[in-house]
Formats: sequence, structure tokens, C-alpha cells
Amino acid sequence: MSDRGRPSRSATSTDTTAAPVQTTDLDPHGSALALELNGLGRRYGERVALSGVTVSLELGRTLAVFGANGAGKTTLLRLLAGLLRPHAGTARVLGCELPGETWKVRGRIGYLGHDPLLYRDLTARENLTYQSRLYDLEPGRVEEALAAVGLERRANEPVRDLSKGMVQRLAAARATLHEPDLLLLDEPRANLDPAAAERLEPLIGRDSGRARVLVTHDVSGGLAEAHIAVGLRGGRQVFALPAGELDGARARELYS
Repeated sequence: MSDRGRPSRSATSTDTTAAPVQTTDLDPHGSALALELNGLGRRYGERVALSGVTVSLELGRTLAVFGANGAGKTTLLRLLAGLLRPHAGTARVLGCELPGETWKVRGRIGYLGHDPLLYRDLTARENLTYQSRLYDLEPGRVEEALAAVGLERRANEPVRDLSKGMVQRLAAARATLHEPDLLLLDEPRANLDPAAAERLEPLIGRDSGRARVLVTHDVSGGLAEAHIAVGLRGGRQVFALPAGELDGARARELYS
């Protein structure tokens, strides 16, 4: 894993009104925070998909995002990935302003969503080789990634012939191949049995050393992993609190 600024272990988060806590540990690009969002919003025509998201996240820490289907969780991830432009508010990701400096951060972000972003007619190895060339990585990095997700023996099979669980493991390898500083994860353990999920923990789990934005419907599991929790309802932020201060029952109310 590449060297990067490590957060203070005493780092705290913000609620919807508090100012972000600053630390003295800076990443190589000069920011102590992985995310700084203030009033972030996005609409589709007249429909507001996201509104008023205000939260900060320190490097190496995890933000869990809760909310029912249609609450704006995936829209938030796509904004942070630079795949959508915000229509309101401001966003800094890894010290860079979005959307103006999106080009600076795309190579430092790993995105693992519902779409695995793999070519079905290519083999597992070919998919990762293609990705490695985009990032100008050493050839051996592909074999390391295949071993990390346990796909060495199936590496020469087309993605279309792999099980859903194997595809999810390969997608995790793709998302982390370039050793990103920030992971954007949308239900990353979907289709995984317990053993497979455990195998991916060093890559995408809390102890990976990376900042993470984790979208999940698993309230208990998400709170156990997170340092900060954000709740969305109808695209609007309901809360942004330290995970240890959030009652799980309040988060579950978002789904009622």
C-alpha cells in the first residue's frame, strides 16, 4: 500500500451544525480530511435527489450512510466519485474541489457499486490487466490482486461464467487495484458468503487503512464499522453524528 497521511486516532466527526475537527496529519496533497461536504445537493429536473448533506470525514476513517431505497445514497456516492456534478453546496474530496478538480482525485478513489464495472467477455485476469494499464501499474500487481480475492484458479475464465460472489470479489479487486486513498462502497458484501466477505476485509474493511464511505442497509453492522453515520430520507440529511452516539433505533426509523 502506498504511503499516505494517517489520521489521528482521536479524530471525531461533525453533526449537522458542528465545525469539522482539524488534525495536523496531512495527506501528500495537503488536506487533513478525506471529505468536506457543505450543503451538497443534486437534482434531476425538478426532483431533488439530494439536499443539504454536510459532513466531514478524516483520512483513514469510515462514514456509514443509511437510508431506504431512493433516499439518495447512490447519488451521494456518484457525486463523490465525480460521476455527477453537484447542483448545490460544496464538496472537497481528498483536498480537491469538485467538480473543478475532479481530474486530480479520480486516480485516488476506488468505487465498488451495484455494477461491477467489469467486461463480461474478458477473463478475470484480462479485466485487471486492462485496469492496471490505465493506472500504469507493475504487471505483478494483477497477480497479487487475484490472489488477494482467491481467484487465481478462475483467472482465465470469462466474467460471464463466474458466480455472483466471484464477480463481487473481482470487482473488489478492481476497485482496490491502484491502492486508492478513498473507497466508495455500495453494499460491498452483497452476494458474498461469510468466508468470502472475510477474505475481502483487508482490501475494503475498516482496517484497510483507507477512508471509506459505506452505503449499507445493515444498521448494526454499519454502525460497528463506522466512525461517522449519516442518515438520508427522501434525499435530505436527517442526521450526521459520531457512530458511537447514534442509537440504532433512530437509524432504523429511516426504513419505516
